[in-house]
Formats: sequence, C-alpha cells, structure tokens
Amino acid sequence: MKVILKADIKGVGRKDEVIEASDGYARNFLFPKNLAVEANKENISKWKAKQQSIQYQKQQEKEEALKIAEKLSKISLRIKVKAGENGKIFGGVSSKEIADVLEKDYNINIDKKKIDLKETIKTLGQRIVEIRLFEGVIGKVRVDVLAE
Repeated sequence: MKVILKADIKGVGRKDEVIEASDGYARNFLFPKNLAVEANKENISKWKAKQQSIQYQKQQEKEEALKIAEKLSKISLRIKVKAGENGKIFGGVSSKEIADVLEKDYNINIDKKKIDLKETIKTLGQRIVEIRLFEGVIGKVRVDVLAE
C-alpha cells in the first residue's frame, strides 16, 4: 500500500515522502497515530500542490539571498574597538557584533549563526567574512577592525 508520511519515522522515511508500506503496518500503526495518509488520487494531488508551493517558496528565498549577497559584496564594515600595543584587541570582535553592525548601519538583518567566523577576531586589520545566506548562497563582507 502506498502512503504519504506526515512525519519523519526512523527507518521508514521522511515527512512528505511517498513510500510503500505493508497493509497491516499502515492500517494498524501509521493511520491510527496520524503519521501517514493513504496515497489515493485526492491526497496525491494535495501532496503535489504542497510540493510545488514549497519549491516556489524556496526559489523566492534563494532570489532574496542572492540580492542580499550582492549588497554584502559592496559593504565594508568598520568596527572600532579598544586596542593595545601591537594591534591586539581587548576582548574580540564576534559574529554577534558583526550582525549588530550590519543591522544598525545597513538595515540588513542576519542571524549571527549564519556568519562563518571560526573564532573571534583578535587583531586589527581587514578580513573577508563569509555569511551563509541560503543553501549554496554565500555572501562575503569586508570587515575593517579599527582602533578607537
């Protein structure tokens, strides 16, 4: 019996996947627990419409990410910090600070977890920082760390 899964089931399949399940497993486990629906014509057409909607939404998000990546390539962030001798910074510049400056100065809201900073910046100078905006879309922004 073909069924459409409504949730991820370990060892069986992922959500929104059409699988072949035994009649007993489907009727006695999947259907009563609302984990799947039968893959009849009506449910298949609903599933296809949902898949097209998800595909369209992903395409829109990717286009938006490409626009943001283009904006980021033209930006040079200037972050002023207290520094001692030899260009050493007191503390460091973290991904949170970079995200805050992007939002405050350029009105670009980016989650700090998407900023690919291996470790905090602890010296003065310029760096290129990568930002993962979407699957396969990486924006690069130049960060200038300056002494106050």
